[in-house]
Amino acid sequence: MTDDQANSVLLDRDGPVALITLNRPEKLNAWTARMRDLLIESLAKAGADPDVRAVVLTGAGRAFCAGQDLKETAGIDPDDHAASDAWIDGFDRLYRAVRDLDKPTIAAVNGVAAGSGFQFALLADLRVGHRDVRMGQPEVLSGIPSITGIWAMWDVLGRARTAELALTGRLVDGTEAERLGLLTRLVDAEQVLTSAVEQARELAALPPGALALTKGRLRELDDDALAAAVRAAKKVHAAAYASGEPQREMARFLAGRRRRAGERQG
Repeated sequence: MTDDQANSVLLDRDGPVALITLNRPEKLNAWTARMRDLLIESLAKAGADPDVRAVVLTGAGRAFCAGQDLKETAGIDPDDHAASDAWIDGFDRLYRAVRDLDKPTIAAVNGVAAGSGFQFALLADLRVGHRDVRMGQPEVLSGIPSITGIWAMWDVLGRARTAELALTGRLVDGTEAERLGLLTRLVDAEQVLTSAVEQARELAALPPGALALTKGRLRELDDDALAAAVRAAKKVHAAAYASGEPQREMARFLAGRRRRAGERQG
């Protein structure tokens, strides 16, 4: 059986920097379970390579990652709690794969970063982007509760802004993203990847032990919160899918009738 997603994640090296690229540009790098598995494998390889001292994450084309490919999740059986739990567990493995790297990570946000793709970007230690990026948590527009999204945003934004983005589905541009701390550096669009690699090289030259220990402490500060978010996501998503609302809204999206932030139901 052929694997039509075999090249959907690319792993390259630039000296001491590993470059991991989501490579599904025709879908704005929206990912499937298979693609996330490949990403976990690439992160593990980068982490195990003694010659890699820093990691850059980016996307091919005009997006970083548009989040979940809704074609994969639209047909989830409302009564299949095991499938829903497995979906959440897959994201837990992915998020831990990037969090558990002892090497510094930088997200080169070259375009839209939405939903779980936005959460993934926030897991990087640093994030470089440009003024025209769009970042946020639009899951509610597809009838999907934003549970791990709340966890990912909370420490960066606090309660008020987290509530706003989680409840409205609004995407912010690069200028606002930098002001809010969602981006740590704002550069011209053509300089995003170059700047991210340059910063990764600077970090790669620092004492690796001190970096690893510092990252370890940063993980400890919110590791319990991640575990709680995953447990909550399983419970809440099971209830959401049992209602049938996510399936209806995803069908609406796939039919080309995407709901916009602020649009009334009806």
